[in-house]
Amino acid sequence: MRESIHKYFKVGTILWMSYPPAQYGFLEPLKKILRDDYFDAIEVKAVEEEMQREEARALLAQAHMTVCYGAQPGLLGRGLNPNSLVEEERKEAEKLLLAAVDEAEYLGAKGIAFLSGAWSAETRDQAFEQLKKTTLSVCRHAAAKNMSVNLEVFDYDMDKKALIGPAPYAARFASEIRCCCSNFGLLVDLSHFPTTYETSRFVIQTLRPYITHLHIGNAVVKEGCDGYGDKHPRFGYPDSANDTPELLQFFQVLKEEGFFRKDDPMVLSFEVTLRPGEDGDIILANTKRVINRAWALLED
Repeated sequence: MRESIHKYFKVGTILWMSYPPAQYGFLEPLKKILRDDYFDAIEVKAVEEEMQREEARALLAQAHMTVCYGAQPGLLGRGLNPNSLVEEERKEAEKLLLAAVDEAEYLGAKGIAFLSGAWSAETRDQAFEQLKKTTLSVCRHAAAKNMSVNLEVFDYDMDKKALIGPAPYAARFASEIRCCCSNFGLLVDLSHFPTTYETSRFVIQTLRPYITHLHIGNAVVKEGCDGYGDKHPRFGYPDSANDTPELLQFFQVLKEEGFFRKDDPMVLSFEVTLRPGEDGDIILANTKRVINRAWALLED
């Protein structure tokens, strides 16, 4: 493409994935991304310390970037399930998500993203209804603040083993929520397509009416190989599924399906993290190179 990717997408990164807080802290990586004009968007998660939260809010306000908020780490870190059949457990997950909407608003985000919880074949239908209860509550709370809610589509039997996807099941869920809440959408991630045994074309065409947010990254889906599952290694990682050709195909399908929207660009964020011994700055540069190459190869 002769035109810049930034014309059609708000390119972002997921801060806690690019720079894991246990290794890099929080504020310095945040400043690093905010200073980098390659990025139009940034995704953050809950900030536990009040002083850090206040400083983050001030820094984000200076940057003229789109701020996104991920509630996935909060749910996973506390083992909460928004589709639990135990009502008290479902309500605990709902409580966290309602609080996430409030914190996201404070930080300047216009919405949150979350994921569904574990399920079993015997109770899938009941879990579906429980997830609807949670999602509708969160969407209504967000709508009162003019905010959106995105449900990320995950694998269902490999790693996270979440209720939503695969893509056809995600489409069914989204269609039912959209009947009540127009501020709901789906977050799809190139990293997850191999883990749900689907292709970019199938996922994007199946979910086209509901996609509101995009992630890109990589996965290892060969059993027994390092990084197997939903680990989001760098592009080109040994035995992994995604590299420049797969990202190029992803861009091609997005273009064909009408997602190149210069007047209303969608957020497209890196979800790439480090494997042991790797360097965050180098992995970030790796991802930029792969994006730049795939975009350069895309036909006008």
